[in-house]
Amino acid sequence: LSEINPRLVYCSTSGYGQSGPYAQWAGHDINYLALGGFLDCTGRTADGSPALPGATVADSAGGGMQACMSIMAALLQRDNSGSGRYLDVAVIDGVLSMMSLYVDQYLAIGESVTAGSELLTGRYAWYGVYPTRDDRFIAVGAIESRFYANLCRLLALEDFNDDQYCDARQPALRAALSETFRQRDRDEWVARLAHLDTCVAPVLTVAEATDDPHLLARRSFCEVQHEQHGQFRQLAPLWAGIARPEQVSLGAANDSTGVLRDAGYSPSQIADLLANRAAE
Repeated sequence: LSEINPRLVYCSTSGYGQSGPYAQWAGHDINYLALGGFLDCTGRTADGSPALPGATVADSAGGGMQACMSIMAALLQRDNSGSGRYLDVAVIDGVLSMMSLYVDQYLAIGESVTAGSELLTGRYAWYGVYPTRDDRFIAVGAIESRFYANLCRLLALEDFNDDQYCDARQPALRAALSETFRQRDRDEWVARLAHLDTCVAPVLTVAEATDDPHLLARRSFCEVQHEQHGQFRQLAPLWAGIARPEQVSLGAANDSTGVLRDAGYSPSQIADLLANRAAE
């Protein structure tokens, strides 16, 4: 293809890449997270197993975003060099990129990170998730000392002010935070703490997130008008710099003819593509 068009940017996206011993392995999000070390740094379930992440982290950040960034970089390079490029985008490479902090730490000084061993993997009580009185959850990420001090003061836990990084005091602090957060409902804690530089946020369900006032104010969702299913809400385009529309019109998902027609193909071209099963 590059002989026909030297400016072509061609991207292949796969789980394990186009080369290497695992290139032909089948896989999904959980497999790539496992191979890249992500799952081992995730919190544990009751039986000690790594917990399942709540989103397709590898596919989205490791695959989709890596592909987009690689393509954009190749297009910019083409503007300067005049030459295109073949891109071998592997989801596992994206996972390793996300894990670079811990991978580089191990390679440089031999320290291996796992669940509960470091700040971001649960070592300290002030970076974690706690249940509230209404059996919901609140997330705490008071890393900086001033945020931690604010949290202790507002929760009347000043006895722990000097113990932020004291490993011996973490079990007592964790117990104190657990007991305290159990005294009020989740949204009460958010109203009391979130706006006062404590790095506190509610753990929302997907349904709650779609009705959150902050996300609504940022126009994170839009109305979709579908020719078969009518009107309903969907996630709006969230890339920075892209206008967030109030309403989008969608055709039928399997309407190949309509998609090709809207793209400028003639009826004869569309018939040829369909006859060759190139537009299914």
